[in-house]
Amino acid sequence: MNRHSIVRALLLASTLGLSGCGVSYVSPLISDRSSDGVSVVELTRESVATANRAPYAPRSLPEAFAQTAGGGGALRGAGALPSAPVVPDLAPGGSLELRLPPPATPGPYRVGVGDLVQLASRSAPDTLDPALTGELAGQELRQEYTVRDDGAIAVPEVGAVMIGGLTIEEAEQRLFERFIETGLDPDFSLEIAEFNSQVITVGGEVATATALPVTLNVPTLDQALTAAGGIQVTTPEYASIRIYRDGTLYQIPLESYQNRGDLRSVQLLPGDSIFVDTSYDLDRALAYYEQEIQLSTLRRTDRTSALQELETEVTLRRSELAEARDVFQARSELGAEDRDYVYLAGEVTQQRRYPLPYGQQATLADALYEGGGFETETGNPSQIYVLRASTDPGTDPVTAWHLDARNAANLILATQFQLRPDDIVFIEEQPITRWNRAFQQFFPSLINTASSAVE
Repeated sequence: MNRHSIVRALLLASTLGLSGCGVSYVSPLISDRSSDGVSVVELTRESVATANRAPYAPRSLPEAFAQTAGGGGALRGAGALPSAPVVPDLAPGGSLELRLPPPATPGPYRVGVGDLVQLASRSAPDTLDPALTGELAGQELRQEYTVRDDGAIAVPEVGAVMIGGLTIEEAEQRLFERFIETGLDPDFSLEIAEFNSQVITVGGEVATATALPVTLNVPTLDQALTAAGGIQVTTPEYASIRIYRDGTLYQIPLESYQNRGDLRSVQLLPGDSIFVDTSYDLDRALAYYEQEIQLSTLRRTDRTSALQELETEVTLRRSELAEARDVFQARSELGAEDRDYVYLAGEVTQQRRYPLPYGQQATLADALYEGGGFETETGNPSQIYVLRASTDPGTDPVTAWHLDARNAANLILATQFQLRPDDIVFIEEQPITRWNRAFQQFFPSLINTASSAVE
């Protein structure tokens, strides 16, 4: 036998060897549909709904860890901060803390800068100049005066009268005394025509941010929010109503506010600032409160002190929360946090384990395409499986949910199929891929055998 005859004989033998199933190459398959212990279920809309009924609650992000900066008793470096200031609860799975402002009873209204007061008098026309507001029937004159920045009003023939900070009764008494001193008829009455000096501001996630003037009746929390058009948030479970009062932040979780009538009737005080936001909006809340402090009637020293206290409080709390998140990330990277995983095998781009996300369901499409999908040249799109161990002793130990993606429209089912912990996503190889790999293993030994025979 010559050299060419030997080579032809060996090639024929290799072809026959490769045609024998599993003689030279073994690859993982789920092709024996009759094998015991495996139940193959085709993915359809109905079977996807059945698979998704398997109970599973995604893990929630953990609450902030202990031993973080600023924890414990008094805050280090905070100085004379208000006791137990309000900070948002960062854990999406946790509950927002309820911190109510102390019970308040508004006192009588006190005249302030910018108020418009009205003086009604029955004096003769030449006593108080009727040209200012006109003459009313019965010689009753109504004159209006704006309270100046120094708290005084300027009354003709009487001069400047300090009424800022006084109640209406006290202001009336002060004017009465000045009228007597100047020899004028003290037959008059005093009332407030426009309330401009005291406001309660409402901002954040409301229909319309507004500055609500404080009148003789100070509104409750519910009345103030209604005046702003009501609360408008997209994530009520994380939203809260914060009240800034006298340098201290108070917090009412939105869900508590909606479920408890006593929280809606919380009494506000002049100068309060209301801000509706989510637990992650510290920067926005800080900017809002800074603006309200700057626009308030606080004196320069009090305003600076309040701003410094607020900025220090928010800065310390932001650092504390950043540290807690860094600790959680480090623990996750070191494998110290429990996670749920799905495993990818077969003709995927990379065989690996895929961590199920926190707080939401993951689908078959998420797992496949998170790491780049599957190998279209070697993977068989008609043989995509999700292997799931059964918890029912009366059924097969393993269910193989089968997706045939030769029709790309069937990939929609992959976006609807929810994964469960320890699922195995497996993609079989193409038949030509299996033959090629077997030939690659067999061919080098065939060449060596042919060379030895020729020699």
